[in-house]
Amino acid sequence: MKASHGTSQRWTVKDVLDWTGRYLAGKGVSSPRLDAEVLLAHSLGTDRLHLYLNLDRPLLLHERDRYRDLVRRRAEREPVALITGTKEFWSLPFRVAPGVLIPRPDTEILVDVVLEEIKGIASPWVMEVGTGSGAVAVSILHENPKATVLATDVDTLSLQIAWLNAKEAHVNGSLDCAASDLFSAIRPGRGFDVICSNPPYIPTENIPALEREIRDFEPQRALDGGPDGLDVIRRLSVHARDYLKDSGAIILEVGDGQADSVADILSDLGGFSAIYRFLDLAGKLRVVKGKV
Repeated sequence: MKASHGTSQRWTVKDVLDWTGRYLAGKGVSSPRLDAEVLLAHSLGTDRLHLYLNLDRPLLLHERDRYRDLVRRRAEREPVALITGTKEFWSLPFRVAPGVLIPRPDTEILVDVVLEEIKGIASPWVMEVGTGSGAVAVSILHENPKATVLATDVDTLSLQIAWLNAKEAHVNGSLDCAASDLFSAIRPGRGFDVICSNPPYIPTENIPALEREIRDFEPQRALDGGPDGLDVIRRLSVHARDYLKDSGAIILEVGDGQADSVADILSDLGGFSAIYRFLDLAGKLRVVKGKV
């Protein structure tokens, strides 16, 4: 977006989007046009539809300068969600911040399975282990106002962001937050109807090969699941029954190809008698549920 020969070039919304799309594509960004639109809309304080209704609108110099900085950050593969400070999940806006796992569409199936599990319970009590931004917990409460969720995380910043997201979604009255490494700060007792988690499940040796957006900008603790990716899942499985009601369930998001191994862990280490697997929208086994 530079003028040539010292002259001032008239850059319209269309010009800027076209140029940015090509530029980001050349930097290896997977969705260059979409990212260009989201960043420009954010920079102008509007939405993508407004951009398309005003493609011929020239950008002022200060608008171009502000947008150029956002594009530079994206070209360095910083995730769009961190640049804008928000990410949509379950059709809700969630605040995100550096050091807090960015919610992803794949995880919506975890919410689906939890909601189905608790739909017939008068006042369900859910524990989410490793809440991150609170996307799962808040989505559950948004859909089931009768529920109460205890959201835990080892990271206090994540808990602060989760609480803020719950407040902005007007569900904070049903959310409790606790700083805890898995169950370490939670008193045992068969009280929860569901324990759910999107735990770290990427094998350690696979971390360096991840996309830069994930490898360089997401918190390592939320990604690294140990040598085979299942270390945290084993720890959850061994102790979960101490915190569940007799009719309770543990519901876990898992990585591609891990469903069978996780099912075995829930059965062998966790003592869960009934195991269920669930497909995501891409047809991959994404969630495993164990029933007491």
